[in-house]
Amino acid sequence: MKTYRVFLGLGSNLGDRHQYLNRAMAEIKQIPSTKVIWASSVYETSPYGSPDQPLFLNAAAELETALLPAELLSHLKGIEQKLGRVSHERWAPREIDLDILLYDGLVVNDATVTVPHPELEKRRFVLVPLREIAPDVVNPVSGQTAEELAAACRDTGRVVKTQYRIQW
Repeated sequence: MKTYRVFLGLGSNLGDRHQYLNRAMAEIKQIPSTKVIWASSVYETSPYGSPDQPLFLNAAAELETALLPAELLSHLKGIEQKLGRVSHERWAPREIDLDILLYDGLVVNDATVTVPHPELEKRRFVLVPLREIAPDVVNPVSGQTAEELAAACRDTGRVVKTQYRIQW
């Protein structure tokens, strides 16, 4: 069975943010044909797009999965709902946010899923945790590594490593 190396972004800025990250990871570990390989440190970050809201906790995770991108995304959206995420307008505060960042070099852009994440290169709060666990992973669209993307990112938002770790 073919497996894919996948990177996720995890974020929360409502309620017990650290607990939401841990609960999300516990649920991700239950996704069929999927294994958690690594998780980054947890970073406290400025909200992106709509600054008048609480600070986020963000992290990145590496998975190995036999699922195709749309299948994995369906599981991730189910986890968000299970953990109480309510649909809000774009960039609104949220209990949990799970995004597919990179999918084993694949480029997919259809009605269901877009990978790599279309905003990846603009978001320091995603690139710093990703660089921590996979500095050499390449964005197949730009050809740049996570290290190169993080160094070139113009986002000046706060990204500060915390003492928290995600339990995985």
